[in-house]
Amino acid sequence: MSHNAVQAGAYLHHVAFESADPEGLANFYAANMDMDVEKISDTEYRCTGPLRRFVAVKGEDKKLAYAGLAYRNAEILAAQRATAESNGVEILENVSPYFEDGAFAVRDNDGHLICMGVAKTRTTAYLPERDGIHAPTQHLTFASQNVDGFKEFYVDKLGFFLSDRVLHENGDLATVFTTTNHEHHTIACFKSDRTGVDHHSYEAGTFENIKKFCDRFAANDVLLTWGPGRHGPGNNLFVFYTDPDGNWIEISGELENIYDREVIDWPQDPRTLNKWGRAILRS
Repeated sequence: MSHNAVQAGAYLHHVAFESADPEGLANFYAANMDMDVEKISDTEYRCTGPLRRFVAVKGEDKKLAYAGLAYRNAEILAAQRATAESNGVEILENVSPYFEDGAFAVRDNDGHLICMGVAKTRTTAYLPERDGIHAPTQHLTFASQNVDGFKEFYVDKLGFFLSDRVLHENGDLATVFTTTNHEHHTIACFKSDRTGVDHHSYEAGTFENIKKFCDRFAANDVLLTWGPGRHGPGNNLFVFYTDPDGNWIEISGELENIYDREVIDWPQDPRTLNKWGRAILRS
């Protein structure tokens, strides 16, 4: 698979987080993110909204259980698998319930489980699973002590497209943005003193839809953690909320579309992270 941001066409289909209280976590997403909850068992709950899915499973708070990247078709998926195998990536069994036969999984440099497959239920922006506020599951951002390892795994071994980098004054990587489609980033990574998930994001498309989510959170007495603001890389509007387990939720809008442009390097500076004001620097 070549480094072509459009060819792969993969998108973040769903995320699954562990939680000591998966039922409570699922109910939070249902109430605030306009989702329905399905109880699978006492240890697993699945939330579904328009073009977005969130899974809560019994386990450790703030830990990613798995994430799912959906590919356009079996041929593209097979090309992704071949690329991974040729670069020495171990192919693991798929654990996601949302993918057709032929799906597989990989563990990245920090041990995060990424499932790759063709979605069982094919949807479009015009035919989502149900009505509601628009905001597809859009990207996942990690915190890592080894951002160079992140870049090596996702770009060099999986063939993801490197869209932007944020660099410290000495040239060390502060942030890496990668994509598998025309959107600015699908999976990204911040340099941090910890390893785990920094945030997961939903693309509302417009500021009007962001406001609808903000009003919904406010009606449930959930206050903003950060924003509104506008990022430099990706040029997107954003607000951040914190769920009961401490996971950060980003609701984004107007994310940049790219078509194999050159990589842009940004300085590690508060104005890079938020053009409008306060920034939360990770390193």
